[in-house]
Amino acid sequence: MIEVEQLSYRYPGSRNDTLQNISFAIERGEIFGFLGPSGAGKSTLQKILIGMLRQFQGRVSVMGEELSRTGSDFYQRIGVAFEFPNFYGRFTALENLQLFHSLYAGKTKAPLEMLREVGLEEHQHTRVSDFSKGMKMRLNLCRALLHDPELLFLDEPTSGLDPVNAKMVKRLILAGKTAGKTVLITTHNMQAADELCDRIAFVVDGRIVLIDTPRNLKLKHGARKLQVEYIQAGKVHNSEFPLEGIGHDQHFLQILRHRQVETIHTAEATLEDVFVETTGRSLT
Repeated sequence: MIEVEQLSYRYPGSRNDTLQNISFAIERGEIFGFLGPSGAGKSTLQKILIGMLRQFQGRVSVMGEELSRTGSDFYQRIGVAFEFPNFYGRFTALENLQLFHSLYAGKTKAPLEMLREVGLEEHQHTRVSDFSKGMKMRLNLCRALLHDPELLFLDEPTSGLDPVNAKMVKRLILAGKTAGKTVLITTHNMQAADELCDRIAFVVDGRIVLIDTPRNLKLKHGARKLQVEYIQAGKVHNSEFPLEGIGHDQHFLQILRHRQVETIHTAEATLEDVFVETTGRSLT
């Protein structure tokens, strides 16, 4: 779906490249995440992929077409949701979607149906200027999905959302994947990336330093240990056991048989742990 080779970009007037010699490929139907701290180059990369920034070096192909050759029909096939959405504040939520609905030449979803999907149906006649950030983020996703695009770009899609609405947005993103859409997410939210992405790329100082699946990264960088919390003599105890030969470890088996076990979990690393270990940088 996307092929990028030796991509570099420098903003006019800058002495340094914001993106430096980046190469990667994204398969059709994949949810791919770009993770990194603010200023790492994630948003610049997204702007290039959606055609906002053109004067780059290298090769970029999107949906089988060289990006430098795309025309206006390109925007009929992609959906974009920026972290800081812009709407017509004096228009209601429904009026905003009806306006954007009218701009597409192909088949689109019903605006009211989209509002219903993100829990904004009861606010359809509310001016967007009165919306909270979380409500605007949900409306932003509606706008990005309105024309049923095959390629979706989402910038911090769960920013400003409470846990209930964040879960709903994640469900819609995964439903898009099930329907065959390709989704690119730029974020510094490692938990969201872990739950959503098939693969992730760590972006630091304009470079991709690592690409892999979240599962592989956590297993490679985690400790192969099992941690058990249990009750003994009225007190909480913790024990660790190596995963190798765990089925024959007599101490572990005794705990399972004779103690009140509270929790059991492996000691795999979090994505944030992996990021810090790999890059030596934090996400802030």
